Amino acid sequence: MKLNLVLRELHRAETALARNLRRAAERHKVEHEVHHVALDLAEWSARHVRDLAATARGHGLSLDAHTADHPGLPAPLRTTISELAVHRPEPGLLLLRDLRALHRATAGLSVDWELLAQAAQAAREPDLLALAQRCHPDTLRQLKWTNATLKVLSPQILTS
Repeated sequence: MKLNLVLRELHRAETALARNLRRAAERHKVEHEVHHVALDLAEWSARHVRDLAATARGHGLSLDAHTADHPGLPAPLRTTISELAVHRPEPGLLLLRDLRALHRATAGLSVDWELLAQAAQAAREPDLLALAQRCHPDTLRQLKWTNATLKVLSPQILTS
Protein backbone atom coordinates (compact mmCIF):
# COMPACT_ATOMS: atom_id res chain seq x y z
CA MET A 1 0.00 0.00 0.00
CA LYS A 2 1.19 3.52 -0.74
CA LEU A 3 0.60 4.51 2.87
CA ASN A 4 3.68 2.48 3.71
CA LEU A 5 5.70 4.86 1.53
CA VAL A 6 4.46 7.79 3.61
CA LEU A 7 5.28 5.94 6.84
CA ARG A 8 8.80 5.19 5.59
CA GLU A 9 9.35 8.81 4.56
CA LEU A 10 8.04 10.12 7.87
CA HIS A 11 10.32 7.70 9.70
CA ARG A 12 13.34 8.78 7.65
CA ALA A 13 12.56 12.47 8.07
CA GLU A 14 11.86 12.28 11.82
CA THR A 15 15.05 10.27 12.36
CA ALA A 16 17.06 12.83 10.39
CA LEU A 17 15.44 15.74 12.23
CA ALA A 18 16.22 14.21 15.64
CA ARG A 19 19.84 13.68 14.57
CA ASN A 20 20.18 17.18 13.11
CA LEU A 21 18.62 18.83 16.16
CA ARG A 22 21.09 16.98 18.40
CA ARG A 23 24.00 18.00 16.20
CA ALA A 24 22.89 21.64 16.14
CA ALA A 25 22.56 21.55 19.92
CA GLU A 26 26.15 20.30 20.20
CA ARG A 27 27.52 22.78 17.66
CA HIS A 28 25.86 25.70 19.41
CA LYS A 29 26.29 24.63 23.02
CA VAL A 30 27.27 28.14 24.07
CA GLU A 31 23.89 29.43 22.80
CA HIS A 32 22.16 27.99 25.85
CA GLU A 33 18.56 28.45 24.70
CA VAL A 34 19.26 26.94 21.28
CA HIS A 35 21.19 24.09 22.88
CA HIS A 36 18.53 23.11 25.40
CA VAL A 37 15.47 23.65 23.22
CA ALA A 38 17.02 21.75 20.31
CA LEU A 39 17.68 18.78 22.60
CA ASP A 40 14.07 18.85 23.82
CA LEU A 41 12.77 19.03 20.24
CA ALA A 42 15.04 16.14 19.25
CA GLU A 43 13.34 14.06 21.93
CA TRP A 44 9.97 14.86 20.39
CA SER A 45 11.18 13.55 17.05
CA ALA A 46 12.66 10.48 18.74
CA ARG A 47 9.24 9.82 20.29
CA HIS A 48 7.64 10.20 16.86
CA VAL A 49 10.08 7.62 15.47
CA ARG A 50 9.11 5.17 18.23
CA ASP A 51 5.40 5.80 17.59
CA LEU A 52 5.88 5.38 13.84
CA ALA A 53 7.71 2.08 14.34
CA ALA A 54 5.00 0.76 16.66
CA THR A 55 2.15 1.78 14.34
CA ALA A 56 3.95 0.55 11.21
CA ARG A 57 4.28 -2.95 12.72
CA GLY A 58 0.49 -3.23 12.56
CA HIS A 59 0.74 -2.53 8.82
CA GLY A 60 3.39 -5.18 8.15
CA LEU A 61 6.25 -2.67 8.04
CA SER A 62 9.41 -2.99 10.10
CA LEU A 63 10.93 0.36 11.07
CA ASP A 64 13.71 0.98 13.58
CA ALA A 65 12.42 2.55 16.79
CA HIS A 66 15.76 4.14 17.67
CA THR A 67 17.31 7.43 16.56
CA ALA A 68 20.70 6.95 18.15
CA ASP A 69 23.20 9.41 16.80
CA HIS A 70 26.75 8.17 16.68
CA PRO A 71 28.81 11.34 16.35
CA GLY A 72 32.36 10.83 15.17
CA LEU A 73 33.91 12.99 17.88
CA PRO A 74 33.79 12.36 21.64
CA ALA A 75 31.49 14.70 23.60
CA PRO A 76 34.31 16.63 25.35
CA LEU A 77 35.96 17.38 22.01
CA ARG A 78 32.65 18.49 20.46
CA THR A 79 32.11 20.82 23.42
CA THR A 80 35.59 22.30 23.08
CA ILE A 81 35.10 22.89 19.36
CA SER A 82 31.74 24.56 20.08
CA GLU A 83 33.35 26.86 22.65
CA LEU A 84 36.24 27.75 20.33
CA ALA A 85 33.87 28.53 17.47
CA VAL A 86 32.33 31.37 19.50
CA HIS A 87 35.56 33.35 19.08
CA ARG A 88 35.45 33.10 15.31
CA PRO A 89 33.72 35.82 13.33
CA GLU A 90 31.13 33.57 11.70
CA PRO A 91 29.53 31.41 14.44
CA GLY A 92 26.31 33.37 14.06
CA LEU A 93 26.20 32.60 10.37
CA LEU A 94 26.70 28.92 11.15
CA LEU A 95 23.84 29.09 13.62
CA LEU A 96 21.58 30.72 11.02
CA ARG A 97 22.56 28.05 8.50
CA ASP A 98 21.65 25.29 10.95
CA LEU A 99 18.36 26.95 11.90
CA ARG A 100 17.42 27.44 8.23
CA ALA A 101 18.13 23.78 7.50
CA LEU A 102 16.11 22.68 10.52
CA HIS A 103 13.25 24.95 9.50
CA ARG A 104 13.14 23.59 5.95
CA ALA A 105 13.30 19.98 7.16
CA THR A 106 10.55 20.57 9.70
CA ALA A 107 8.32 22.27 7.10
CA GLY A 108 8.64 19.24 4.83
CA LEU A 109 7.89 16.95 7.74
CA SER A 110 4.75 18.93 8.53
CA VAL A 111 3.54 18.41 4.97
CA ASP A 112 4.19 14.67 5.27
CA TRP A 113 2.17 14.45 8.50
CA GLU A 114 -0.67 16.24 6.73
CA LEU A 115 -0.45 13.80 3.81
CA LEU A 116 -0.65 10.86 6.20
CA ALA A 117 -3.65 12.35 8.01
CA GLN A 118 -5.54 12.96 4.77
CA ALA A 119 -4.73 9.53 3.34
CA ALA A 120 -5.59 7.81 6.64
CA GLN A 121 -9.00 9.47 6.63
CA ALA A 122 -9.63 8.45 3.02
CA ALA A 123 -8.48 4.86 3.63
CA ARG A 124 -10.35 4.60 6.94
CA GLU A 125 -7.19 3.82 8.91
CA PRO A 126 -7.95 5.16 12.40
CA ASP A 127 -4.57 4.16 13.88
CA LEU A 128 -2.70 6.14 11.21
CA LEU A 129 -4.99 9.13 11.65
CA ALA A 130 -4.47 9.01 15.42
CA LEU A 131 -0.70 8.87 14.89
CA ALA A 132 -0.77 11.94 12.65
CA GLN A 133 -3.05 13.80 15.04
CA ARG A 134 -0.71 12.99 17.93
CA CYS A 135 2.58 13.86 16.21
CA HIS A 136 1.78 16.68 13.78
CA PRO A 137 1.09 19.29 16.51
CA ASP A 138 4.61 18.69 17.90
CA THR A 139 6.04 19.20 14.42
CA LEU A 140 4.14 22.46 14.09
CA ARG A 141 5.61 23.62 17.42
CA GLN A 142 9.10 22.66 16.20
CA LEU A 143 8.45 24.70 13.07
CA LYS A 144 7.26 27.69 15.10
CA TRP A 145 10.41 27.51 17.24
CA THR A 146 12.79 27.50 14.27
CA ASN A 147 10.87 30.37 12.68
CA ALA A 148 10.79 32.45 15.88
CA THR A 149 14.46 31.79 16.61
CA LEU A 150 15.43 32.84 13.10
CA LYS A 151 13.41 36.04 13.50
CA VAL A 152 15.03 36.87 16.83
CA LEU A 153 18.63 36.03 15.94
CA SER A 154 18.91 37.03 12.28
CA PRO A 155 18.80 40.83 12.75
CA GLN A 156 21.59 40.90 15.29
CA ILE A 157 23.72 38.34 13.44
CA LEU A 158 23.28 39.83 9.98
CA THR A 159 23.78 43.45 11.01
CA SER A 160 26.73 43.03 13.35
